[in-house]
Amino acid sequence: MQERWKNAEDVLNFAIRREEDAVNFYKRLAERAKRREMKQALLEMAEEEGKHRDRLAAIRDTGDLSHADTKVANLKVADYLVDVEFDPDMDYATAIVLAMKREKKAYKLYSDLARAVEREDLRQAFLLLAREEASHKLHFETEYDEHVMQEN
Repeated sequence: MQERWKNAEDVLNFAIRREEDAVNFYKRLAERAKRREMKQALLEMAEEEGKHRDRLAAIRDTGDLSHADTKVANLKVADYLVDVEFDPDMDYATAIVLAMKREKKAYKLYSDLARAVEREDLRQAFLLLAREEASHKLHFETEYDEHVMQEN
């Protein structure tokens, strides 16, 4: 991973592009969603990923590493669910599974980036973002546990 970047700015720009991809992904899904509930959930996901993009840009531009010591629980629900792809007719439960899986992959990306960089400030920034992605995954796992599993 490390060899493709020449400096810290390259790493951060890569991560910013990944977050922008996530924003666009969730917005495209929201445009195709037929159910109002799913459309709103997808737009909220896009907004959260936009916040990550903005935070990465701020880190790149200012070195701001606030909230670096936050810890997040892991219910591991996403570990036991099958992979799914978006379908505009999917039900809410399936959309939640999709969101959990995406957030889990984002967590892994930032964890891997944290291991790949040598600079401590960047390592801490990526660990912060990994924790935020884990927090998003926890949000969806809790939603799944409380609203989907309770209905079944």
